[in-house]
Amino acid sequence: MSLKDRVALITGAGRGIGKAIALRLARDGATIVINDLKMEYTAQAVEEITALGVPALAAPADVSQSESVIAMVEAVMSEYGRLDILINNAGIAQDQILMRMTDDQWDRVIAIDLKSVFLCSRAVVKHMMKAKWGRIVSLASVVGIMGNPGQANYAAAKAGILGFTRSLAREVGSRGITVNALAPGFIETDMTAQLSEKQRQELAARIPLGYLGAPEDVANACAFLASEEARYISGHVITVDGGITCY
Repeated sequence: MSLKDRVALITGAGRGIGKAIALRLARDGATIVINDLKMEYTAQAVEEITALGVPALAAPADVSQSESVIAMVEAVMSEYGRLDILINNAGIAQDQILMRMTDDQWDRVIAIDLKSVFLCSRAVVKHMMKAKWGRIVSLASVVGIMGNPGQANYAAAKAGILGFTRSLAREVGSRGITVNALAPGFIETDMTAQLSEKQRQELAARIPLGYLGAPEDVANACAFLASEEARYISGHVITVDGGITCY
C-alpha cells in the first residue's frame, strides 16, 4: 500500500499505538506530522521517522482546545500545502466507579478522547473537501462497544466516536473522503504494562485468540483504511481485538 505524496497527521503519536501508526504510515511513504503534548516523545518519534528517510514534522498542540488545533492545522498547511490523512489517536483514561467519579475526570476524558476528534476533523475536512480526497480514521475502543466497569467516562467518549464517524461519513462521502473508526481491544501498551501477571492472564483468557495484541496490529489496520485500497469503505468500525467482541 503506497501513501507516497500523502501528508498524514497523527494525534497523540509520541508513543504507543499512535507512534506505531506513524511509523507504519511512514514506511508506506507518507510524510508524517507528529502531534503530542510531551515534547520528549515527539522528538524521539520524529527522529525514528526521519531515520527511515521520510519527512516528519513535530506539531505540539492541545487537541482538546479549538485555537490550538486550528493553529496546528494551519502550520501543517503552511509547511506542506496539503493534509490528506487524519488519524485521531489522542486519548487518556481516568478510571473510577461512577459514584466516586469527579466532574473533572468526566470532563477531561470527554475533552481529550471525544472533543478532540470533533475539533481535529472539523479543522482538516475543509482542506480535504477542496482536494476531493481524504482519509479520517479515529481510534475508538471495544470499551465503547461493550462497556467496562469503572470506565463510564472512557466508554462514553469512545462510543461517541462511533456515532460521530458514521455521521461524518455521510456528510463528506460525496467529496471523496472516507471516515472510519478502529476499536482496539487489549493492546500491549504502557497502560497494560502496569497490570500484574495474574491480571494479564485473566485478560488473555477472555480473548479468543488467547493473547494481547501489539500496537502494530492496530497500525496495520489503520494503514489499510488510510490507503487507496480502502476507497470504498466508509462509516465503519473495525474491531482489532482478537475476537473479544464476537460473543
